[in-house]
Amino acid sequence: MEKNVEIDETDLKILGLLMQDATMPYTEIGKKINVSGGTVHVRMGKMEQAGIVKGSQLVIDHTKLGWDIAAFLGIYLDKSSLYAEVAEQLIKIPEVVSINYTTGIYSIFAKIVCRDTVHLREVLHDKIQKVQGIQRTETFISLEESINRSVPFGYKG
Repeated sequence: MEKNVEIDETDLKILGLLMQDATMPYTEIGKKINVSGGTVHVRMGKMEQAGIVKGSQLVIDHTKLGWDIAAFLGIYLDKSSLYAEVAEQLIKIPEVVSINYTTGIYSIFAKIVCRDTVHLREVLHDKIQKVQGIQRTETFISLEESINRSVPFGYKG
């Protein structure tokens, strides 16, 4: 993976359009920014190779599928040096959707999604709190997510 890949305005325009609609065909992107679909394809390949683009994903509204609880966990570790091992165990828990190694009072800040409070309790008690290296957790239930987006690259604000 290259570290210092040159990204120009055309690359930023491509990224901006795909962040708005990841299903947009390369030919349509090309028309919008006055390059060929092949150019878009080559540039996307370059950005994937460099690790700038790490794939794409389908965004699901978990609440519409009956998973009504999103919670954030502040996780205290026995020792901060255990982060990698604890993260490896948390990755195996399907309800854990993000893990962040942080500064401040928590060593890890994680997000989990559960069906209901009974499921939340099971995940916390039966899975997360049994991970070796976790000293204790603090749980914050999200009442509403108002925004979840990528940085608008190319924006000159």
